[in-house]
Amino acid sequence: MAGGGFSDKGNLKRAHLYESKITSYFLFACVVAATGGSLFGYDLGVSGGVTSMDDFLKEFFPKIYRRKQAHLHETDYCKYDNQLLTLFTSSLYFAGLISTFGASYVTRNKGRKASILVGAVSFFLGGVINAAAVNIEMLIIGRILLGAGIGFGNQAVPLYLSEMAPAKHRGAVNQLFQLTTCLGILIANAINYGTEKLHPWGWRLSLGLATVPATLMFIGGLVLPETPNSLVEQGRLEEAKRVLVKVRGTPNVDAEFADLIEASEAARAIKHPFRNLLLPKNRPQLILGALGIPAFQQLTGMNSILFYAPVMFQTLGFGSSASLFSSLITSGALVLATFISMAFVDRFGRRAFFLEAGTEMFCYMIALAVTLALKFGTGEELPKGLGWFLVIIICLFVLAYGRSWGPLGWLVPSELFPLETRSAGQSMVVCVNLLFTALIAQCFLVSLCHLKYWIFVVFAILIFIMSSFIFLLLPETKQVPIEEVYLLWKDHWFWKHYVKDDERYGLEKPNP
Repeated sequence: MAGGGFSDKGNLKRAHLYESKITSYFLFACVVAATGGSLFGYDLGVSGGVTSMDDFLKEFFPKIYRRKQAHLHETDYCKYDNQLLTLFTSSLYFAGLISTFGASYVTRNKGRKASILVGAVSFFLGGVINAAAVNIEMLIIGRILLGAGIGFGNQAVPLYLSEMAPAKHRGAVNQLFQLTTCLGILIANAINYGTEKLHPWGWRLSLGLATVPATLMFIGGLVLPETPNSLVEQGRLEEAKRVLVKVRGTPNVDAEFADLIEASEAARAIKHPFRNLLLPKNRPQLILGALGIPAFQQLTGMNSILFYAPVMFQTLGFGSSASLFSSLITSGALVLATFISMAFVDRFGRRAFFLEAGTEMFCYMIALAVTLALKFGTGEELPKGLGWFLVIIICLFVLAYGRSWGPLGWLVPSELFPLETRSAGQSMVVCVNLLFTALIAQCFLVSLCHLKYWIFVVFAILIFIMSSFIFLLLPETKQVPIEEVYLLWKDHWFWKHYVKDDERYGLEKPNP
């Protein structure tokens, strides 16, 4: 069946025996852990705003400042085209990419909490160095430390949330990560809007306040319980069952605990999880979870808008304060979209959100390209009405992305991997995500300069391709217990050719 279905729910072995309640202990653990998303969000929001501030440009990029002042109110695709400036943004994501491999080892062998703590410390140090920077070298070193923090945090937090959540609420709980990411973006844009008026040190305050989410994440890492899945993986079975009872709010956890132990036995049989991901039987997780979804999440064009919203709005002819205010509006739309997704993703499913929002995003990118083709790039100031029309189009695009590829780009991969390859798989997710994030950050402004409005046509084509990818290859995972997602593949029209009935990732499937 095209689009892949989950047609035989009877295949789930013990799912109907799982019991859970929403307890205060569970909510506390998830909310505290989710603060890790604010690191990623704060940086996404703060970078573009800082790189549009005159005081920052005068100190580190004087050539761009002079070019900007010479064409202050003109519409110019190439106003901010500078590879050193984009390296300031993208260096963080290249560093995060490399750090994910160390994060995988720590997460699997030392636990999810350990990765959260390492990430918080690294991000804190990066924020301090960036705030004190006196040359570009200090800026880049600070960005590298920030990137390492994001690499560890993004590796551990989505895993933590997926493993702590009961199946029927996993979508909403996992999206707490996306919510705090969006709140981080919104807060960063609000801070930029205020600090832009503080001359000449406002940009230092924007960069230095990155220490606040890092401190919250570190404190959270100290007080959080480890996940039952991780404790079982480390052989601490009694502690794992105690935590499971506490987070589920019921002593009747034997069925779920049995699945955790079975998954852990499968994990111990896998000595080389990265190599195991390459086996044919793990092809669905590799193609969908580790490669396709995280890459496509960045190729929507959304992060180029988040990185460079202030810069892009200035390119459209908005003044500095107006451009920061416009990016504040778009980040507010992103937060609203995340609440919509949290409320309905476990009701309507992942596929429905991907496909409906993908259709909208395609239309908005075409509208953006057509508008710019007709009215932009002549060197004249953009009419105010048309400028705000572009802001509305971008906000609608953000609303569509924020309830689909934004949160689901983290949620769905975290659901797909079995315990034995989960840390390695999540490292691949973060690595691919950050690789494409860095490439988009490095290439967007130069692409905007040379391709002009055609860059948005390219994004529209990519959105069409990724929506087709989801329609054909992703089965629905809503309310499927995370340790039994592997049973979806053998019922799928395409993946059943790789996953056989008698296989469970290298082990024989036990008799019921």
